[in-house]
Amino acid sequence: MNKLWIVTFETFLRQVKSWSFVMLVLGPFLMFALTIGAGYVGASGADNSDSIAVISSNKQLKDSFVKANKDDVKANISDKKTAIKKMNKGNLAGYLVLKTDAKKVTAKYYGTNSLDSSLKLKINSFLLTSQQQLNFANAKLSKTQSQSLQQQPKLTEKIQKKTGTANLAKIISFWITVIMVYMILITYTSITSQEIASEKGTKIMEIIFSSTTAVKYFLGKIFGVLLVILTQILVYLVGGWGAYVFAEHSSLTKSFINDYQSLITSVLHNLLSVNLVYLLLGVVIYTILAAFCGALVAKVEDASKAAQPVIMLNLVAFFITFPFQNNVDSIFAKILSYVPFFSSYFMPLRLINNNASGLEVTISLLILLVSIVLLAMYIGKIYQGLMLQTDDSSFWKRFKRGISYSK
Repeated sequence: MNKLWIVTFETFLRQVKSWSFVMLVLGPFLMFALTIGAGYVGASGADNSDSIAVISSNKQLKDSFVKANKDDVKANISDKKTAIKKMNKGNLAGYLVLKTDAKKVTAKYYGTNSLDSSLKLKINSFLLTSQQQLNFANAKLSKTQSQSLQQQPKLTEKIQKKTGTANLAKIISFWITVIMVYMILITYTSITSQEIASEKGTKIMEIIFSSTTAVKYFLGKIFGVLLVILTQILVYLVGGWGAYVFAEHSSLTKSFINDYQSLITSVLHNLLSVNLVYLLLGVVIYTILAAFCGALVAKVEDASKAAQPVIMLNLVAFFITFPFQNNVDSIFAKILSYVPFFSSYFMPLRLINNNASGLEVTISLLILLVSIVLLAMYIGKIYQGLMLQTDDSSFWKRFKRGISYSK
């Protein structure tokens, strides 16, 4: 047992100390940091370049517009000369000149580009309101008449927000889950197959097999890769929690988090559940198969090709989930949710859509666990024969000869 753990920790330490693993783990956090950084820079830049100045001899008219549109106006610019200078330097999008006389309110915009559609709508709304007030004043209507003219139609909406949010959460959870499973499987099947294939036919393997059993060595390799996977998932969970807390308090993202709190909670509930177990077990069974494929290559130079059969199987499982995103009641989807190599995609899909009972999940997990144990035991028995097989025959001949070993 001691030799098993020696192989396990040696494999684990070699992988986590590699630059590829460091970049794999830190990559999403670097992207998050760059996105937030770019957002801050863009927001600060937009504050300057997208703002306009308001110029008017009527202080009350100007103050009313500035008060209603604080986020779009540079209130400290009050004269045309300064506005033109700022605009020419690229620090101002343009300036708006407001005028009013006894009968009419007018506005004229000067800028480097056309007005933004939302800002144009705000200006027109302000002009309409101001003109109405001027018209009422000129008409000298009574208070009752003015109130009657100001009556507005009312539109009321009743939306089942909870249902709409739940449906959107299912769609987002589906895409995050299948893409996450696919990417992690692709990564670790390649790592495992190349890890095994790189030792193919080397003299060191004969020495290793003379000091420990092939089963222990093989399981040590698998456990080592499993520890690497667990480390990555743990880092993602802790780092993701930290990123979420940061987003809750960041001025750039706080309003977004508050507006979509129920949606985010639903998505996190779908991800941080038994779906994580399916992710982990899916990676394990694909890793074992990748190790088998790595042991089947003819020579070390073929290590890069070793993962191709497993990658193709993963690709098939990934793509056939798409047609069942909105059809989880299909008998085909239900059957595949119990089939090893496919259940890591299909059972989470059913769980996200509340289409699987606790009993069905338990049966599916038991089938997956038993398959992992049986596959690991079988490949462990024939592992020595596979690794010491160095003839340059065809893949199918090596495959047939490999499964005939029973050591």
